[in-house]
Amino acid sequence: MLVSHYLHQLQLCVRRHTPLTAKNLHAQIIKAGLEHCGPLPNTLIDGYGKCGLIQDALHLFDEMPHRDHVSWASILTAHNQANLPHLTLSMFTSMLKDDELGPDHFVLASLVKACSTLGDIRKGKQVHAHFVLSPFRDDNVVKSSLVDMYAKCGLLDNARGVFDSISLKNSVSWTAMISGYARHGRKSEASDLFQRVPVRNLFSWTAFISGLVQSGNGVDAFYLFIEMRREGVNIVDPLVLSSIVGASANLAVLELGKQIHGLVITLGYESCIFISNALVDMYAKCSDILAAKEIFGRMQRRDVVSWTSIIVGTAQHGQAKEALAIYDEMIYADVKPNEVTFVGLIYACSHVGLVSKGRYLFKSMKEDYGINPSLQHYTCFLDLLSRSGQLDEAENLINSMPFKPDEPTWAALLSACKHHNNIEMGIRVADHLLSLEPEDPSTYILLSNIYARAELWEKVSKVRKLMAFMEVKKQPGYSCIELGKESEVFYAGETAHSMKDAIFGLLKKLDTEMRRRGYVPDISSVLHDMEWHEKERQLFWHSERLAVAYGLLKAVPGTVIRVVKNLRVCGDCHTVLKFISTIMKREIVVRDANRYHHFKDGECSCNDFW
Repeated sequence: MLVSHYLHQLQLCVRRHTPLTAKNLHAQIIKAGLEHCGPLPNTLIDGYGKCGLIQDALHLFDEMPHRDHVSWASILTAHNQANLPHLTLSMFTSMLKDDELGPDHFVLASLVKACSTLGDIRKGKQVHAHFVLSPFRDDNVVKSSLVDMYAKCGLLDNARGVFDSISLKNSVSWTAMISGYARHGRKSEASDLFQRVPVRNLFSWTAFISGLVQSGNGVDAFYLFIEMRREGVNIVDPLVLSSIVGASANLAVLELGKQIHGLVITLGYESCIFISNALVDMYAKCSDILAAKEIFGRMQRRDVVSWTSIIVGTAQHGQAKEALAIYDEMIYADVKPNEVTFVGLIYACSHVGLVSKGRYLFKSMKEDYGINPSLQHYTCFLDLLSRSGQLDEAENLINSMPFKPDEPTWAALLSACKHHNNIEMGIRVADHLLSLEPEDPSTYILLSNIYARAELWEKVSKVRKLMAFMEVKKQPGYSCIELGKESEVFYAGETAHSMKDAIFGLLKKLDTEMRRRGYVPDISSVLHDMEWHEKERQLFWHSERLAVAYGLLKAVPGTVIRVVKNLRVCGDCHTVLKFISTIMKREIVVRDANRYHHFKDGECSCNDFW
């Protein structure tokens, strides 16, 4: 009777995730002398695991005089729940060796889950082989876990093979397969499977929508979300909202993001921490950093993602000192930074030339937090050194770092050579970069400028020929501007727009005024062989200028003009937008392929280095 009572209390504790209650119940069980009685020890391990008390679970497990399959399944599951999948796999050998127990279907499911979390497909296949040779080879729960593992690791055909072998498919197997297809760009197969789901519930909708967002198909995700709403699916779990907020961020569609934010408030999920995190990130990526700060300021509970999102957001918007101040608050709040936090911090240092602070942070991430710098960290640190004119140290870093430098890394150093007029190093870096056969068109413009400054005309000609060849596959430049619920897309050289004459007239007036104030067109970014006035004409019709002019004509006077461009802003347009911000007394925010530019009163937040 007493055992049943404690079992019931433990089950309630597990459901409510109350750690203190779990410890109190354990103490009462010991007092009653029932610590080794029946199912109580295994239930306690399970309870400790679900309450996040992994050390208590492990201590109890180690003291058990007899451990069975349930004991092992409970402790392995506890390690998975504590995000310690490597320990789940390492403990498994003890089960075979110390307790001489072979894995049952519950243990196998835990092992597959660990492999999935780690992305360790080699060990995952070994577990799969063990499963196939075991008496539990027909267990549908293990098969569902295998579908999830293969789908997350990108082996969709393997996942589908296991999926098709499941006699009674559950919600986990359906959602894992749909999500896998959608996440890896196989939309038609995801859609076909989605139509065949026996019961299309919130979780199957979420799997499809989230997968589309992760594969960069944000527009399709929005259409699917609208269809889900029309079908009246009750959003009892906010994960789908987090995904669709993420789609707004990726598309940089502020008005749409605001509408989703309104839905979040209506449904009562704004206080949910991962929804708030997504909203902070969305507003920052949609160029409204003030709204991002407001949401962050209202958060009652913040985790490392919350702090990192606002640090990275403020850094990307050129507010470097504020980003560093927020980091100090984060440390004071006893929140441990992660890899992404340091990317934002070093990036922030590069914008204001804080070399010593950047060095300290680069060193601190390894020594204080055990985070090994990635290629992205090295590239940010290289950018910091390069911006500050410490080019020799930057070149030594690129040659000594434990990663093979990629095109953006070399391009960052080359850009700094151009900025600081170090032609000798620039030629050396340019030659190496050219040998990598770069893919980014802006890299070729940079190469051409460096060679032209050095009067190496043969190499200039070679770059231009390569650029001409690239025109076939070069992505056309376009800029998008959002005005309320309307958005317009402008392509470079576009002359068919209904407001073409008004846009041309405004740009012509602005051009006249800019020249009066000292503007001289920078035609170095136009590599085509044509007369100088034709090159000026090409610059005149760049997509960001068209979008900004349209915004000035249509937007409410005094409002911020927000433009998203798919390519990097060229040097001449950057100068032009600074002039326009002064002449029109308007703030202009441009998100290009590299960063955010806040143009105001003739200045840019990037400090003219991008």
